[in-house]
Amino acid sequence: MPTALVTGATAGLGAEFARQLAAAGDDLVLVARDSARLEVTQQKLSAEFGVDVAVLTADLTSDAGCSAVAERISDAGRPVELLVNNAGVGMYRAFGAADLADEERQLDLNVRAVLRLTHAAVRSMTERGAGRILNVSSVSAFVPRGSNATYSASKAWVTMFSEALAVQLQGTGVTITAVHPGFTHTEFHERAHADMSNVPERMWLEAEDVVREALADTAKGKPMSVPSRQYKALVAASRSIPRPILRRIMARRSY
Repeated sequence: MPTALVTGATAGLGAEFARQLAAAGDDLVLVARDSARLEVTQQKLSAEFGVDVAVLTADLTSDAGCSAVAERISDAGRPVELLVNNAGVGMYRAFGAADLADEERQLDLNVRAVLRLTHAAVRSMTERGAGRILNVSSVSAFVPRGSNATYSASKAWVTMFSEALAVQLQGTGVTITAVHPGFTHTEFHERAHADMSNVPERMWLEAEDVVREALADTAKGKPMSVPSRQYKALVAASRSIPRPILRRIMARRSY
């Protein structure tokens, strides 16, 4: 059976990626910081779907954590056919208000970890001539969000990095897809201590729908995936509106 490695696999989109991949018959390597939650997730998925589920406890903001996961991705004897770079964090604090160390940890997880794990995957997958990489970006990558500047910038990096690699990897048998969810009902905003009460209900997505569309687009080898019609329209508009106008629009947003 094919093996998928999912980071941030015990909550939110990561947990849903793991569930849908297990339901499709994929064996799994689940990566997260919380060993207890990893074990619970492992037992649940293995029992429900009968797939092989391995766990790897790792803090991807650290060198040691990234190295451990990169080593597993690079193991030629146990190939990873799909890498899901899902782990990420947002703070929802004005830049300058949060501690610099917190801003740097956000970049370590959202950017540096994605770089390192993708590097390991590109090397091992191109050597085999097959493989898929799914990088979870965000609709925030396309707009200047004053309430979350570092997060938006980190996701813009993920988007451009993935799109550039999609060009590089043409003809290798390896594909890379950047997935851009909008506001999604998960633990993400709660963990960020963000007040999302001003977000209209029509803008909220369900994790199950986001993951289903993301996996379908990844299977097709699409470089970019924007789940849902409303966010496809929003992204298209953000890329066509003149930047001065877009900045004025975003300055009026409270979310």
